[in-house]
Amino acid sequence: MCKDIPVVLIIGKQNVGKTTLIKLIIPRLKKKGYRVGTIKYNIPYFEIDYQGKDTYTYYKAGADVVSISSPEKLAIIKRVNRRPPSIK
Repeated sequence: MCKDIPVVLIIGKQNVGKTTLIKLIIPRLKKKGYRVGTIKYNIPYFEIDYQGKDTYTYYKAGADVVSISSPEKLAIIKRVNRRPPSIK
């Protein structure tokens, strides 16, 4: 048996508030028990996961998986709850 997976798609021109909206939606969905992933499609020469980038914002907002894709490359950041091995 397979459950339908809810999908939300947000598309718009540059600088219209897409990232701000997504940043506000992620914590609300997490609070309701949803696992959240984001996919950003961008130009071939993208950067990922530093302050000021959308992918960084989505991850800091609580997304479980953040990815960015272009025609030439793909990057994925996934939260993992692993503890480093203890050294004794």
